[in-house]
Amino acid sequence: MHDILIFQDKTLLNQALTHRSYVNEHPGEGEHNERLEFLGDAILNFLSGEYLYQLHPEKGEDELTRRRSALVDEKQLAKFAIEVGLDLRIRLGQGAILDGGYNNPNLLSSTFEAVIGAYYLDKNCNIALLRPIVEKLFASVPENIVVSRSNVDSKNRFQEWVQSSGNTTPPKYVTRQIGGQSHTPIFECDIFEVVNGKEIWRGKGQGRNKKDAEKAAAENALDNL
Repeated sequence: MHDILIFQDKTLLNQALTHRSYVNEHPGEGEHNERLEFLGDAILNFLSGEYLYQLHPEKGEDELTRRRSALVDEKQLAKFAIEVGLDLRIRLGQGAILDGGYNNPNLLSSTFEAVIGAYYLDKNCNIALLRPIVEKLFASVPENIVVSRSNVDSKNRFQEWVQSSGNTTPPKYVTRQIGGQSHTPIFECDIFEVVNGKEIWRGKGQGRNKKDAEKAAAENALDNL
């Protein structure tokens, strides 16, 4: 059994594992886990921020914020939930089970947050007892995964910046291969904001494929802005 599932107060763990659908079908089975989920979300955001602040003293606020988002996004928290065995223990209603609840990333991530909140309460709100468990999970995420996820929405974020000024013309990406072998090419991309038909250069990026080069260019543009 994973350390995060070792509780003194078993009723807290039971509540953390109980989805609203289960309570709806079993009214006498206590509370669902949504309040614990709220608490766990706040704790994970704090611990991930603290972890990254210590791990990367050279990085600025924007980069740390993006990395924190990557560590505690729904997809990653769902993986943590499976890693610690929550998918085998969640209490779901029959409807949620039939809808594939045991494999639902949103449900898994929410349950993980609830368990984090419950563990914190079970240990008399002593976050020092929770920190090493959570940091071990954070450390298990490969660096390239964190970097990749932190850039996932860079194009969308740049698009939002463009639109914030009332410009409805999409950014222009100009991508070309600049080197590498046929099986390991290197692409470079320039990104332009188009204002009244005029192209304004905003950033540049490189990647192993056109998609990665475009994301890197958008990230560079956001940094420049």
